Amino acid sequence: MTASIKPNNPFILGIAGGSGSGKTYFARALQERLGSTIATLIYQDNFYIDQSHRFDHDGGAVNFDHPDSLDFPLLAKCLAELKTGSPTQIPIYDFVTHTRSKTTLKADPTPIIIVDGILIFHPESVRSQFDRMVFFDTPETLRYERRLKRDVEERGRTPDGVRNQFLKQVKPMHDEFVDPTSIYAHTVVRDLGQFDGILAETLELCKSKLK
Repeated sequence: MTASIKPNNPFILGIAGGSGSGKTYFARALQERLGSTIATLIYQDNFYIDQSHRFDHDGGAVNFDHPDSLDFPLLAKCLAELKTGSPTQIPIYDFVTHTRSKTTLKADPTPIIIVDGILIFHPESVRSQFDRMVFFDTPETLRYERRLKRDVEERGRTPDGVRNQFLKQVKPMHDEFVDPTSIYAHTVVRDLGQFDGILAETLELCKSKLK
């Protein structure tokens, strides 16, 4: 695929939805089909504020689903730099130690920038950077099952800890902060059967920006 889009005018796509909604799977599938030289994928998870002084080893003391847990000014700055055609430095958050690494990831501007995260439509400073927004409105039971599997297998959590965190933090934060941002989306995916169709539609939209 040949990209002729101007390097200082990338097409920035936001993919949001609740934890376990399928948004990350969608974002990765989209980047894979476009290719890493065409599309850069940026994760909201990289922008967590250092929580090492509060983390209780099973997550209960830290509310990762509240907007205040994230460095949105830095995310907005990184997207603005990419939009002007400049490379930017993406922070690295360590979910084992709950600290921000001293090293960063260099992100070069590519024709398509994909941003994935549950709360990326919440702050206007970030939301205003997006040219297109897709929101995954996935049933709560499925979102919980996926989060349980991820946190136990990938983040060393206990099932009881994941369940307690979901009921005390994830669900209420989703209802208060995440779900309301669906009103900003150009496309809302409510049916799992829509996945392939929306992926194909979004892929064609991205390709159209390369001409």
